[in-house]
Amino acid sequence: MKKFCPFLLGFIIFMVTPFSALAHGAVLTTKPVVNTGDTAWMLMATALVMLMTIPGLALFYGGLVRRKNILNVFMQSFILVAVISIEWVTVGYSLSFGSSGGFWSPYIGGFKWLFLHGIHVGDLSPYFISHSQPSGEMIHGVPVMVGTIPHLVFILFQMMFAVITPALMIGAFAERVKFKGFLIFSVLWALFIYNPVAHWVWSSDGWLAKLGALDFAGGTVVHINAGIAALVMAVMLGKRHDYQGHAVPPHNIPFVAIGAALLWFGWFGFNAGSGLAADGLAANAFLVTHIAAATAAFTWALLDWIIGKKPTLVGVATGAVAGLVAITPAAGFVGVSGALAIGIVVSLVCFLMVAYVKPNLGYDDTLDAFGVHGVGGIVGALMTGILASPLVQSGAKGLFYGNPHQFLVQLIAVLATILYSVAGTFILFLTVDKWVGLRASVKEEAIGLDEAMHGETAYTAFD
Repeated sequence: MKKFCPFLLGFIIFMVTPFSALAHGAVLTTKPVVNTGDTAWMLMATALVMLMTIPGLALFYGGLVRRKNILNVFMQSFILVAVISIEWVTVGYSLSFGSSGGFWSPYIGGFKWLFLHGIHVGDLSPYFISHSQPSGEMIHGVPVMVGTIPHLVFILFQMMFAVITPALMIGAFAERVKFKGFLIFSVLWALFIYNPVAHWVWSSDGWLAKLGALDFAGGTVVHINAGIAALVMAVMLGKRHDYQGHAVPPHNIPFVAIGAALLWFGWFGFNAGSGLAADGLAANAFLVTHIAAATAAFTWALLDWIIGKKPTLVGVATGAVAGLVAITPAAGFVGVSGALAIGIVVSLVCFLMVAYVKPNLGYDDTLDAFGVHGVGGIVGALMTGILASPLVQSGAKGLFYGNPHQFLVQLIAVLATILYSVAGTFILFLTVDKWVGLRASVKEEAIGLDEAMHGETAYTAFD
């Protein structure tokens, strides 16, 4: 018993001391560790975003073009997954999320992470969206702190955003661009247009991030950026030689529906994953993403029904995509009422652009990449400045909640992105067109780009 008493006393002291320290205000410090739940969710979200490009976007756009051009659309989507992924790990991530230091730091990242140099398997992501402990740094428009997921997972997730952004532009110039010119242009556009804009909005030292711009999952960085560039490309390339001023009937509407459904499904990773954690904010983003898409799809169907006398499957699919685009910047800042409002407004505006403005102005935006993604992104970014609710995130208040300044900031972000995308795309177009050529010949268009560019056909003579 005498030998046991010192052991018992030591055990009691060992157990009580930590609680005593806490009672007197001391804080136990622990090294941040990977949260397996957050990591598992982010790996899945990354896979969902890749699904949006292939096969989602490939099927959606591929079904809308004529049968002689479907493989060209598929090839463009597939090759972008390959080359932009390589661009991202070699230089793109560093330019987007690295820090250059000095005068250039608000505008472009540095070369610290070229080829992911210095990033190790056990490193935590430097970015994590915090809802209660703001650190003064920002990403996706909200405060950040040290992450709970591996840095490599964050890099992978952002890679899929870099991949799909130039892929969205395919819809504007489909059926008339040379594959070699398209490939070179896309890589240069990712390098000189996407990376800087991503840095402005999502890097902790980006100038729009510091200004307080809200872009939860890419309304500005992805959709406005790509949509505006798509319009510039469509105008500079000129119309298809047989363009009659109205949409060419899709060759495979079931492909369009399947592609839109995969986009809708993948968008849950796109938006809900942008919180970088498996938590309540992810649940809210998931919910409002679905509600906005559903509302926009139904609104477009009603417009088709009222104006065209029949609701169309292509129309409801297009409406769903428009709703998904518009809710993207707002998914982490609005509730269900905001999602309903965004879904209705974006369908009305995009329907007007596609059905009336485009035919009257006469530009050939083949699959309405500008009319849906560019215009939908603008609508979503501005409505985020109006509808951002402190009930979702306490630090985000829009015009309707007594903060008109937020709308002004959103407007600045939209205008800055438009101006930069227009100027940069214009310069890159002239450069690549002079270098290798961008416009397919009349003969190549007539044959179809599947056979002319790839020596393949999607269907046999008996199909």
